[in-house]
Amino acid sequence: MGDVQDLVLHPRILTAARKAKLHRYEEVLRFSPADLERLTHLSARDVGHLVREVSEAVRHRIHAATALQLLLGDCPAELKVKFLSLGCPVLDEFLRGGVPCQGLVEISGESSAGKTQFGLQLCLTVQLPEKWGGLNAGAVYICTEDAFPSKRLAQMAQQFPTRALAPAEVTKKIRFSDQIFVEHTADKDQLSKCIQSRLPLLLERGVVKLIVIDSITALFRGEYESRETARRAKDLQSLGTQLRKVSQKYNVPVVCINQVSAVVGKRRGNGNISSSQKVIPALGLVWSSLVTTRLMVSRTEHVVQCADGSPAVVRSLEVMFSPYLPNTPSYYIVDAQGVKGLR
Repeated sequence: MGDVQDLVLHPRILTAARKAKLHRYEEVLRFSPADLERLTHLSARDVGHLVREVSEAVRHRIHAATALQLLLGDCPAELKVKFLSLGCPVLDEFLRGGVPCQGLVEISGESSAGKTQFGLQLCLTVQLPEKWGGLNAGAVYICTEDAFPSKRLAQMAQQFPTRALAPAEVTKKIRFSDQIFVEHTADKDQLSKCIQSRLPLLLERGVVKLIVIDSITALFRGEYESRETARRAKDLQSLGTQLRKVSQKYNVPVVCINQVSAVVGKRRGNGNISSSQKVIPALGLVWSSLVTTRLMVSRTEHVVQCADGSPAVVRSLEVMFSPYLPNTPSYYIVDAQGVKGLR
């Protein structure tokens, strides 16, 4: 954050701070004034000068903005929240820009609702230039249960340029299938090792700017016995904290695909329950507290006709909770090109 020795202070204070091994601002601010007096053997007055100078230096380094400035975009670039396009203008409009580049985004739903389709489509759109809704980088797709759907990805990648999300001269230069890194993990320890050691190598070089985990549920549903709920909650919190730190440090979206559980009995006032089906995202309240934006997908009974004449089931995308989105649903279909929103 900053070097204490660069501050304009009396040499006596700087010497005492150096002998106490207080080299950085954060090392000074983590202690109370009384602790600093014991560490540095300085008077309360000298410690007060030290803390004030460090605090003032930190304050000038921190960029601040009001909520209105953030909304209007009239704020420093470091505070502007980037969004990754979903690859569909209708859904981007519904989500007010797409998937935010900071925090955990969860996509939950029953089997065949289209969760993996969203993950694959995001892996394609992230490779577009920022001008066209992407982040101009690749993606890491972590599989925890089934094999990676490479055939479906190849089909979507082949059709992706025809969606006209960017000019043809831009998309033809991108080899979409070559910038997606696939990792298979069988348990939470392998996933944790991947997050701590392998992902930073790609993220620090800017090779990837999207992480998709499909699914987070598989690692925690069968590995614990019923009496191990406390250990399961601790491991969940540890994993979620690691993912949030990665997202914040590298300013990349982390998308976690989650399964659902049936709701037994009536639960009033639970914001996690889908309005269309009596299901709730798996992994409980511990995981919910770590998620920034929760989206739930489901199939409806309606069918529409695609442009090629084939039938497609209408599906629902519902915002369960988010710091900036209302709790409303939108509708989409999945065809050969991928996910498409309906107006």
